[in-house]
Amino acid sequence: MALLERVSTLIRANLNDLIDKAEDPEKMVKQVILDMQNQLMQVKTQVAIAIADQHVLEKKRKENADKEAEWIRKAELAVDKKQDDLARAALERSMSYKRMTANFEVQVADQKTEVENLKSALHKLEQKLAEAESKSDMLIAQHRRSRASAKASDAQMVIGDKSKLATFDRMKSKVGHAEAVSRAKAEMISDSVEDRLAALEKQDEIEKLLNEIKARRAG
Repeated sequence: MALLERVSTLIRANLNDLIDKAEDPEKMVKQVILDMQNQLMQVKTQVAIAIADQHVLEKKRKENADKEAEWIRKAELAVDKKQDDLARAALERSMSYKRMTANFEVQVADQKTEVENLKSALHKLEQKLAEAESKSDMLIAQHRRSRASAKASDAQMVIGDKSKLATFDRMKSKVGHAEAVSRAKAEMISDSVEDRLAALEKQDEIEKLLNEIKARRAG
């Protein structure tokens, strides 16, 4: 049965291997659990149907066995009444029901086997689902830690790359030089302004002294 084959595939599935191979482990785990839940519902339905069919077959077997016994009693009654022809006819009918009873016994046995197989598959799938649900968070967490560790290692490799460090140092040196030039220019501008102001003050002082001398000379 295709259903049991699908269930068997799910039961045999190794979650660890699936996670290792999956591009998106979290999505894969959720999908596997969803598949198991869906199959579990289907198996439960099939188990219920199979048990119902078994009850029907058992009922049919009993009905035919009862019919067989009834026709045997009728044959015995015919014998008691010295009606051999009726007895033979009754025995023929009883034999017919006996064959049908035997056929139903075979079907009941087969159906019981089918029910047991389905129950076994249901039990195993329930265990596998419980295992998957209990392991899913742990396995996903393990995968996340592994992925984070790999990224940390990559970052460490980048940090340890001497060529990148040298490039960083060169950039740092350029930035430092640019800042020094900028400060120097600012200082030069500041010095120029101060010098010019000082020159103006000096000229004013000279003019003041000159005017004082002229005033004294004129007096």
